Amino acid sequence: MKRLFSMRQSLEDKNLFAGILDGDSWLPWRVLLIASQGEPLTASERELFRELTGREREPDEPVHEMWNIVGRRGGKTRACAVASSYFAALCDFTDVLAPGERGVIPIMAATQVQARKALSYLSGIFDPRTGPPLLRKLRTGETADSISLSTRVDIEVRPASWRTIRGITAVAAIADEVAYWRSDYSANPDKEILDAVRPALATTGGPLIVISSPYARKGEVFEAYQRHYGPDADPTVLVAKAASRVMNPSLSERFVARQYERDSAAASAEFGAEFRSDVEAFVTLEAVQACMLDGSLQERAPSSSTRYTAFVDPSGGGADSMTLAIAHRDGDVIVLDAVREEYPGTNPDAVVERFCGLLKTYGIRSVTGDRYAGSWVPERFKQHGVSYVASERSKTDIYRDFLPVLNSQRVRLLNVPKLEKQLVSLERRTSRGTGRDTIDHPQMKGAHDDVANAVAGAIVNAESASKPLIVTAAQAAAFGPLRAGRFASIRY
Repeated sequence: MKRLFSMRQSLEDKNLFAGILDGDSWLPWRVLLIASQGEPLTASERELFRELTGREREPDEPVHEMWNIVGRRGGKTRACAVASSYFAALCDFTDVLAPGERGVIPIMAATQVQARKALSYLSGIFDPRTGPPLLRKLRTGETADSISLSTRVDIEVRPASWRTIRGITAVAAIADEVAYWRSDYSANPDKEILDAVRPALATTGGPLIVISSPYARKGEVFEAYQRHYGPDADPTVLVAKAASRVMNPSLSERFVARQYERDSAAASAEFGAEFRSDVEAFVTLEAVQACMLDGSLQERAPSSSTRYTAFVDPSGGGADSMTLAIAHRDGDVIVLDAVREEYPGTNPDAVVERFCGLLKTYGIRSVTGDRYAGSWVPERFKQHGVSYVASERSKTDIYRDFLPVLNSQRVRLLNVPKLEKQLVSLERRTSRGTGRDTIDHPQMKGAHDDVANAVAGAIVNAESASKPLIVTAAQAAAFGPLRAGRFASIRY
């Protein structure tokens, strides 16, 4: 890779980016971008750099990764659009691209809509009429999801998925709001995706640039902060952390103050760039996987000699699924036997009919379910010969009672990827008003716990079922000779 302009030159040149990140309000971003390329800072810039990164001096060479943990409205997207433009237009990668090969700068976000916000900035930068003069003639094509340049680089919007990022040659990569990435089929989508994109950057030497507001004290953003923020960190990984108004002084102080008045815990994360101390991971991936010991087994056949219990999490409408789980006790171990999920849009009556059919194959005529489900659910189940009993436990109670069974490895789970993901995603949140804990899925778009709730409910039901009384031969002898019918239910 050959840099045609230094980062400082490109940010100060009116024919390039000077009009995009100009003025005192954009100084923090200019300092970070310059320092990320191993370029020297002035004394005043170095002081600001120290405040943002906890490091005494800027790196001596371009960093491999740049993590920007910044509050909302802090200018993250525009700054990353400039960084993308710099690597796409002002760096020459012909020495590392094969003949006919094109380099790619993927912009990855939780949703396509979110990623396209960055692409809209880039479209303006490379606009043939209004863009910076030296960049106007570089665009050779544009679609809703990509911009192609004559420099043999394509800037593309891509969903945050490890599958879509493999097989490309990336000259840089942008990861947007990583702390909020979610996947129905992965417990750690942020780690899997970033692990997949790093090899795509290996041959070009391009950087991975991560921008995100902080969330809970877990995940790749928090781990990067713990490992690489401050003076003793890896010099090739730069981590900056700053509140919204530090990076964007033009943001209304009154507006931010109102957000703190409404919910100080949420505002400290979204605008103060502080990781939330009132949100914690509920279970670990290791604890869940330790209970998935049966390989690829996804369902266990019913046995006429086994007593089963079941739990239903009915759909409340919208994006929620309707789920069913069946379990049984085997001594001190609780065994998960079956899991069903019916997706939104399916006819509720047909779902209940299918669920009841499965319940009857396991000899179940009474099922426990969410007590907030409404009257229609018991009526539908009753029509199909199964009674529906509202759970006496709240969702938080169910998860709390499920935790010791899981952590003690007294449960045998099925290999259901969505179950693993949803269990690991569960969060324990402490109310600042009452001090009470609630356990639920993350409070963000696309997060669900329908499968986890049904499974935890079935396991807790099986755990609380009466245990058989076991009497040893010596104990029985103390009662004298057995008479007919005496101890008929006792197991030896």
